[in-house]
Amino acid sequence: MLHYLWMSFQANSVLTGLMPEFNGGANWVRIVSDGRFWQDAIQTGRFAVVSVGVEFILAVAIAVLLDQRWRGRGTVRAVTLIPWALPTTVMALGWRWIFNSPYGPLNQLTDLVGIETLNILSNPSISWIATVIGDVWKTTPFMALILLAGLQSIPKDLYEAFKLEGGGNWMCLRDVTLPLLQPYIAIALIFRLAQAFGVFDLIQVMTGGGPASSTESLSLYAYLNAMRFLDFGYSATLVVASFVLLTLVCATAWIIAGQWQQINQKIGRS
Repeated sequence: MLHYLWMSFQANSVLTGLMPEFNGGANWVRIVSDGRFWQDAIQTGRFAVVSVGVEFILAVAIAVLLDQRWRGRGTVRAVTLIPWALPTTVMALGWRWIFNSPYGPLNQLTDLVGIETLNILSNPSISWIATVIGDVWKTTPFMALILLAGLQSIPKDLYEAFKLEGGGNWMCLRDVTLPLLQPYIAIALIFRLAQAFGVFDLIQVMTGGGPASSTESLSLYAYLNAMRFLDFGYSATLVVASFVLLTLVCATAWIIAGQWQQINQKIGRS
């Protein structure tokens, strides 16, 4: 990151013969007025917040289910990890085929039931939803695994005592499970926010940032500037700016998690 920070004050492109030349803060002045950067920042933030939010809800349900004792639980746990274990590129190719028009299975299903072809990947308004679905399918098992580890650390005696006092399953989840899972929830959310904010390979394979840059992420924009436009100085500036934004997002999430824990502690003392 220090090297990228140094490069962000250099002009290093085909215009300089791919030789670094100090240009002060010209790259930073450019990024402030770069509408494509801010558009990609909003799109990346939207992708990260929606995908991580959906993953969290699903992960809690899956972790609670896998924490119960029932026959075949070990096998189901192993199978659940398959999406996470698959290479992202392979998984993204699969989802691109699923959403493909007119040959994908989703299109075949809509034809079967008499619904108009969706053309999801070619529609700028909804194509980002397809990338969210792919990311949720891929990384929900990772978050569920972290939360399952947290559930395993909660003494079972607490549940038995809570139920003896008349607490139901929903109250048990709200008043016992979630408060004690807070450290694991914070870790899972921070990890996933960082990963989702830096998404690259999923977007590159599924949509290539299209249509009309509607799914382009900050990482993909930085990559295009370096590898397609050969503007390494500005690409480095994009990387540093993205890092700063990611730090702010993770710090905000960490502060919110800390405030949530303090509120629950006050409620518990009262």
